[in-house]
Amino acid sequence: MIQFRDVAWRALTGYDFRAVFDIANRVHPAFFEAEAVLAEKFELYRNGCYLLEVSEKPAGYVLSHPWKRGDLPALNTLLGTIPDDADSYYIHDLALLPLTRGLGAAKQIVNALTKHARAMGYGTMSLVAVNGSLPFWEKQGFAVEDRPDLSGKLAAYEDAARYMVKAVP
Repeated sequence: MIQFRDVAWRALTGYDFRAVFDIANRVHPAFFEAEAVLAEKFELYRNGCYLLEVSEKPAGYVLSHPWKRGDLPALNTLLGTIPDDADSYYIHDLALLPLTRGLGAAKQIVNALTKHARAMGYGTMSLVAVNGSLPFWEKQGFAVEDRPDLSGKLAAYEDAARYMVKAVP
């Protein structure tokens, strides 16, 4: 097992977006989103945006925000605003470089986001699982929710993309 020192999530800052964009393009090359689209999520909801550092170097990020259950933002599209009637906590993107595998960083940030969703009063969390991540999300308590009305937005990701929901305990 590879050992690293200083593996930690920290609050994302505006200075981190070059690293976020670079990681996004390495981890999700088939799901391009403009840097402005990623940065807008930070501008709209900073409390849901974190950077993972390994040995003081960017190695991953998460972007999350309140949204509506049963809906999802279209890929590579500006949100404009968080809906006033948001009723679910949405994990837009969790992207980690391969060197982070086995460190427990993904589980750690999902647990932290779950606590945040609970504290903010959201009864559910939602996301789109891509890149073969369905088993990971299932282990985190998420389940596929069949939403034929989302088929067009899901298809923009990939054929295997699945909308998933988790009850916030």
